[in-house]
Amino acid sequence: MNISVIGAGGWGTTLAILLHYNDHKVSLWEYDKNYANDIIASRENKLYLPGVEIPEGVVVTNDLSEASNSKDMLVLAVPSQFLRSVIQKMELSSIKNSILVSVAKGVENRSLLTMSQMILDQIPQLAPSQIGVLSGPSHAEEVSRKIPTAVVAASKSENVSKNIQSAFMNSYFRVYSSTDILGVELGGAVKNVIAIGAGIIDGANFGDNTKAAIMTRGIAEISRLGTAMGAKAETFAGLSGMGDLIVTCMSKHSRNRFVGEKIGQGKTLTEILKSMTMVAEGVESCRSVKKLSELHKVSTPIVDEVYKVLFEEKDPVQATTDLMTRDMKSEL
Repeated sequence: MNISVIGAGGWGTTLAILLHYNDHKVSLWEYDKNYANDIIASRENKLYLPGVEIPEGVVVTNDLSEASNSKDMLVLAVPSQFLRSVIQKMELSSIKNSILVSVAKGVENRSLLTMSQMILDQIPQLAPSQIGVLSGPSHAEEVSRKIPTAVVAASKSENVSKNIQSAFMNSYFRVYSSTDILGVELGGAVKNVIAIGAGIIDGANFGDNTKAAIMTRGIAEISRLGTAMGAKAETFAGLSGMGDLIVTCMSKHSRNRFVGEKIGQGKTLTEILKSMTMVAEGVESCRSVKKLSELHKVSTPIVDEVYKVLFEEKDPVQATTDLMTRDMKSEL
């Protein structure tokens, strides 16, 4: 297949390399011209994926028209809050026959749309069956080094989800298929917010018991919101739900857990974000997810407390105490 990866962050670069080794013709688009030239010269993404060689066969470009024109598949690896602006610059005639695969994990703030919904909102001429997503527990730092990983490819079209599955799957990157695209996207987006909460637990020096509680009750919140919006409950027990939540809450590679950890240690959100090169999607998704929970009248106490810590300067320890002292509830 002729595939272009739009966005040369760590994940986009990793997927471009993977697709190249899967014998596809691959292009990788980087928005910054100077940095694109640096990648071309060094064959390394020093800023986002240091130490990993980019094969010569991966064509790196700063030209979006060149990258998006007449491809069989476009892999959209731009952070969720910037993806619409990139798509706006693409010519419909050049992508009208392509499969578009979002690998961003977020909900757009302004519209409260998932990435697949936002793509169709921006380009209504596309058929819903042309849109897919790829999600699951998959840090670029590990996939780029061929550490065994399993993810989910989802589309409303079973054939498209299987096409995505076939394009990406290999001996170290196992891909399952799904038609619950909404559930797969919501799992990936909301778990980032819960992971910030898990990081706060780490930074504030609580313990494993507390973190296990946050993760378990977090998946309950994800499932409640997802099913209220029309997703399948079983999706959240799978790789794009519980699987992604586990790795994002536990891993040293997790940017969202890192943000929470630093907040738990007393840092401000502003100074944390200034120190980061990569984007922690959960920060902005927290705004969207809170609005979605209010819109659908779903109880999401962990999301609510993370929001107060991030944007209302609530003390993290007090937020944890308030979660623990809520009125008594049944677990199910």
